[in-house]
Amino acid sequence: MKEIIMDTLIDGLKLIPFLFVAFLIIELIEHKLNNKNKELISKTGKFGPLFGSILGAFPQCGFSVLTTNLYVTRIVSLGTLISVYLSTSDEMLPILLSQNVSIVLIIKILLIKVIIGMFSGFIIDFILRKKESSSNIDYEICHEENCHCKDHLLLSVIKHTLHITLFLMIMTFLINFLVEYTGILDTNNVISNNPFTVFITSLIGLIPNCGASVMITTLYVKGVISFAALISGLLTGSGVALLVLFRANKKLSENILILSLVYFIGVISGLAIELVSYIW
Repeated sequence: MKEIIMDTLIDGLKLIPFLFVAFLIIELIEHKLNNKNKELISKTGKFGPLFGSILGAFPQCGFSVLTTNLYVTRIVSLGTLISVYLSTSDEMLPILLSQNVSIVLIIKILLIKVIIGMFSGFIIDFILRKKESSSNIDYEICHEENCHCKDHLLLSVIKHTLHITLFLMIMTFLINFLVEYTGILDTNNVISNNPFTVFITSLIGLIPNCGASVMITTLYVKGVISFAALISGLLTGSGVALLVLFRANKKLSENILILSLVYFIGVISGLAIELVSYIW
């Protein structure tokens, strides 16, 4: 129990800087920028999937959490959000480095995730571009939290940050507790030699906890799962970002659509890699 509490506190503290920056950006755009500047940000957002997929490749899930808050307030596009989710690897990089995995292989994994995230994001934004416009941007965080952001900008940023941090710590503690005492991630026998491994690892990746990326990466290093299964699981693993999405975004149907998109892309990508490896 002591280890669970410590892990929860450490994970929560790591996310505070990213949450603070996200809410600071939101507050500044909402209250300090004029319509002309907001429109400029909206136009430059078409390159979001490019930058998002690169930033998401950094270890931990901080950028996916930051991007989630920016998406909820429509500062970034859905394509950008998806690109970050797909390129995020959470604890993958530290695990691979600790196991002395080849740097070439690590770069290969990161590049595949970045490329898939980037192209998926651009495709999604291209499809939705005709349906959305900058006039649809609606910032609701201050309204939902019932605070006076215009008068006390910094205090409201701190308030929003603490609210989400507390929520994440509570949910992370519950998930860590379930993982530890129910063995929900102890699926070695189920995954090994299973023809549906790609579907299973993609599903495991959706668990909003660093344990998912740790398990998937460890299974690959031990030779239990294939490279395709590794990629599919890591593509769907965005850490606790999904918790933030379901907490902050009030549109449940939209959240389920995003979840489904991430899972679908993870599975399809894994199957495509398996097919290519089989042919070659």
